Amino acid sequence: MVIVLIVDKIKKREIPNKNKTNKVDIPVGKWVKCENCKEILYKETVRNNFSICPNCGHYFRMHINKRLEMIIDSGTYKRFDLKIKSNNPLNLEDYPKKLESLKEKTGLEEAVACGTGKINGEDVVICIMDSGFLMGSMGYVVGEKITYAIEQAIELKLPLIIFCVSGGARMQEGIISLMQMAKTTLALTKLNDAGLLYISVLTDPTYGGVTASFASLGDIILAEPGAMIGFAGKRVIEQTIGQSLPEGFQTAEFLLEHGFIDKIVERKELKDMLYKLINFHKGGDAF
Repeated sequence: MVIVLIVDKIKKREIPNKNKTNKVDIPVGKWVKCENCKEILYKETVRNNFSICPNCGHYFRMHINKRLEMIIDSGTYKRFDLKIKSNNPLNLEDYPKKLESLKEKTGLEEAVACGTGKINGEDVVICIMDSGFLMGSMGYVVGEKITYAIEQAIELKLPLIIFCVSGGARMQEGIISLMQMAKTTLALTKLNDAGLLYISVLTDPTYGGVTASFASLGDIILAEPGAMIGFAGKRVIEQTIGQSLPEGFQTAEFLLEHGFIDKIVERKELKDMLYKLINFHKGGDAF
């Protein structure tokens, strides 16, 4: 009798209708996994928290547009439109295709965007690099855009701010990419001679030819917490010198301790910090 009742209940159990709409719908592209704590996070929550993991504090890399939204006063950004395109000096078959694919994927023309804007009312020239475009690598266009921005800062007599994120010089452009190191460095020498302020902000990661040129030449060098900064990677250096490197080597915290950078600034405090530095350089009140 007991067995019959159990079987009867099983028969009466409602079978879900596969044609019904599933109310527990997770939209594609709405979630992101934190690389540090492995937590699955709602993208909008991360975005509203300055692109920082609310669970462990890990810093996500930022798109140029999001960075501009965070740093520049609303409605004040004016992009320099140079209308220049990357060439293909090594005649690599896949390079032009890769660039077009990245333009479509990221919505960016290149790995850097440069223009003018205001920070709490103060006029600045600002350049922002994006790791989503060939790891922020520096080729001809990146070098040309940054050099032009430096020249505009001199002409307009404005402070210059560069947010750096890069894997280094762009291998696909060979020696042309390495030439951008000298070009940007020379332009910054002229900016310095004009007595204008240059603030370099190092974000994760900043490596290679970018570190060896304009990223390291700021009058003031700031960094985000945990940013990896260096020329070559740790493994390459260890293999070259035949020695083990200290724990945390090339982190922003290690470099601050050893005098390479001036201050580590939390992302939510960056805009106010930049404003204070600009104001102080103009002869305003100290911190």
